[in-house]
Amino acid sequence: MKDYATQDIRNVALVGHGGTGKTTLTESALFLSGAINRLGHVDDGTTTSDYDADEIKRKISVNTSLLPCEWRGRKINLIDTPGYADFVGEVKAGLRAADAALIVVCAASGLQVGTENVWGFVRERSLPAAIVINRLDRENADFVRTLEQLQGFLGKRCVPVQVAIGAQDSFSGVVDLLALKAYTGDKAVEGEVPASLGDVVGRYREQLIEAVAETDDALINKYLEGEDLTLEEMRRGLRAAVLSGSVTPVFAASGLKAVGVGPLLDALADYVPSPADIGETHARDASGAEVKLSPSAAGPLAVLAFKTTADPYVGKLSYLRVYSGALKGDSQVWNANKGKPERIGQLFVLRGKTQEQVGQLTAGDIGAVPKLSETSTGDTLCQREKPITLPAITLPQPSYGAAVHPKSKADLDKLGASLARLVEEDPTLSVHREHDTNETILSGLGESHVDVAAEKMRRKFGVEVELTLPKVPYKETVTGAAQAEYTHKKQTGGHGQYARVAIELEPLARGSGFEFKDRIAGGVVPKSYIPAVEKGVVEAMHEGVLAHYPLTDVRVTLFDGKEHPVDSSEIAFKLAGAMALKKGATDAHPVLLEPIVILTITVPEAHTGDVMSDLNGKRAKVMGISPADGSSVIEAQAPLAEVQRYATDLRSITQGRGSYTAEFSHYEEVPAHVTQKIIDAAQKEKEG
Repeated sequence: MKDYATQDIRNVALVGHGGTGKTTLTESALFLSGAINRLGHVDDGTTTSDYDADEIKRKISVNTSLLPCEWRGRKINLIDTPGYADFVGEVKAGLRAADAALIVVCAASGLQVGTENVWGFVRERSLPAAIVINRLDRENADFVRTLEQLQGFLGKRCVPVQVAIGAQDSFSGVVDLLALKAYTGDKAVEGEVPASLGDVVGRYREQLIEAVAETDDALINKYLEGEDLTLEEMRRGLRAAVLSGSVTPVFAASGLKAVGVGPLLDALADYVPSPADIGETHARDASGAEVKLSPSAAGPLAVLAFKTTADPYVGKLSYLRVYSGALKGDSQVWNANKGKPERIGQLFVLRGKTQEQVGQLTAGDIGAVPKLSETSTGDTLCQREKPITLPAITLPQPSYGAAVHPKSKADLDKLGASLARLVEEDPTLSVHREHDTNETILSGLGESHVDVAAEKMRRKFGVEVELTLPKVPYKETVTGAAQAEYTHKKQTGGHGQYARVAIELEPLARGSGFEFKDRIAGGVVPKSYIPAVEKGVVEAMHEGVLAHYPLTDVRVTLFDGKEHPVDSSEIAFKLAGAMALKKGATDAHPVLLEPIVILTITVPEAHTGDVMSDLNGKRAKVMGISPADGSSVIEAQAPLAEVQRYATDLRSITQGRGSYTAEFSHYEEVPAHVTQKIIDAAQKEKEG
């Protein structure tokens, strides 16, 4: 692939609901442009984009893929992103590298929740956007119905630039409303507009001309005076309207039949902005001051690593977007985030899994480099003498956790390293050790996300794991005061064991932890044995007395005891301290404590009642509700045990339109009717 000037590059992310045909559309685009010589299919896993084993197995996109093609003297970097909600981190990374979004909508399914969600992501980034109504060859496909749904959602900005010729089995091409020409078949043969579409074409062409004219004073004056706009004026006006975001043009296609794909590529080349059109990028220098970077090869080097993959054979591969300057192969760069140098070896342009070596990537282009030792997703590469940091990628926080259990000793030995590689590859995953339950928790954006991560561990790193629902880190405490004494006495053939301790237990304020006090008088317990008593008490606290959960928020005071001049020892006092603690805790009205999390839930107003009802069933306390741009933000406190699978529940209640964050708040006493169930379950587990 030849070098392209910045103004001849188009970086377009394909986004949308799952199953709208994004991957099939890109496959047809690659085929028509000559980038590939045969069409692959999603069903048999032969597409250029979905090459990963998990994608082939599940028949859905899991990863963002780069798919550059050359069309009419321009390089169009198509960025194919997943549509399934669990992989939204990949979508956000793809949009971060793009200069425009192409929202793909199914002509049969119409406006879906995924369409609404990606529109929100596009607006967050203030990206110019276009829409393609795809799958017009499908049963129940209807271009006009789908367009009206989109216009109901987006308003006047949503304007058709094409109209479909036929639908379902009879879909054969598109009408260009600017040129008033029909383009039929996969070869886009030019012809006259079918007479049967006269009314539809006239109505939508008027909408288009009005929207385009409003972008320019001269054009609107000409339009209001009843003069016809020239084709060149309309094209220039449409390009300006797309760049400003005032118009979201709508196109028509069938990716499977490759009908309308050629005209769509024409539109991307003509109307979607280049990096040069987007203009300056905001960054920070070493002092934190704002820097404005022009998309020029002559500018200071500024490169963002927007995605990372880890492969046991190829090693680490970093996907890069150049915002300023030119990144050359066999060069030295500076990682501004880590403050360390990086060696750039070979540079590649990726097309799916295919790598084509190039000498450099110029401003605005996208490529990849292998085996960077310091660079992670979100890092900026620059010149050491001109350190620059680009804004980080905004990624969603993990909300669904699973306990990871290695299946063998060999798996255990490799578990830590493989989990670290997974998190490096996908920052929307996180791993932590829950010390109270002794479990390793892998968290992601949903059940499928975590399942795919586990499958990657097996396939890439040879680590077999089992995923289970994490144990809830309950604790125990006491609600009353009690005294207890215990005498440890054991006689053997030689020296025996003897120790007597008397302790007092009393509750502390929630969150205080543990306090040990020595109130021994007269040396009845020698000072050398008091640490042993404390050690025994602490060890016994780990087991609790109700359901084998750790005791907390307790003050233990050692106030009496007795030693034997021959048979006493540290181990004897340690055992006596442990048994006295268990005895005293049993008498001090023990209760279970459960972790409480704060949920911040954002849902469409129409779903607020359903979400509130569900929260009530989860023993949650709603702290407040506030409106926010057509949505409700609900703040609630809920027991962790009730919301471990809330990501799945909320998605079901809101049809995928809700989102939430959760953070630990505090521990609270478990209600009596729930306590017995927890105790019974803990007893069964111990017996098992």
